[in-house]
Parts: sequence; C-alpha cells; structure tokens
Amino acid sequence: MVKEIERAGIPVVHMCTVVPISLTVGANRIVPTIAIPHPLGNPSLDKEQEKALRRKLVEKALVALTTEVEGQTVFDK
Repeated sequence: MVKEIERAGIPVVHMCTVVPISLTVGANRIVPTIAIPHPLGNPSLDKEQEKALRRKLVEKALVALTTEVEGQTVFDK
C-alpha cells in the first residue's frame, strides 16, 4: 500500500516497530517506533513523559514526510 500511494505522488511515512518488514515491503520513509504492543507510546511513563514521547515520534515523522529521499531511508535519529 505504501508503494502505491508513493507511486501516485503522495509522500508516505511508514511508522513501524519492525524496520526489516518496512524495508521488505519497500517503504521509502521509515520511522522506527517503540514496541509491538505499544508502537506510539509507553504505558509505564507518566502522562507528561508519554505526551513528550508521542510528540517526538510525530515530529520525526513530519521531518521524514518533508524530506526528499532517493530510495529507502530510515529516520532513526
């Protein structure tokens, strides 16, 4: 699905917990997330830490979305 959306000219960010799967399906912009049961959060954190963690992931995805890439790129920093 990611490749088809990109082929239509719409940039896509694939946020995932298992990066090798994203690479296998051909996603161009990959943002690693936290863990399989909680990809965009960590229930052991307090409310403010959880919010900061989620914000950081969304901001990383927005940077990936606006970055021109040549092929597959993992945005892990």
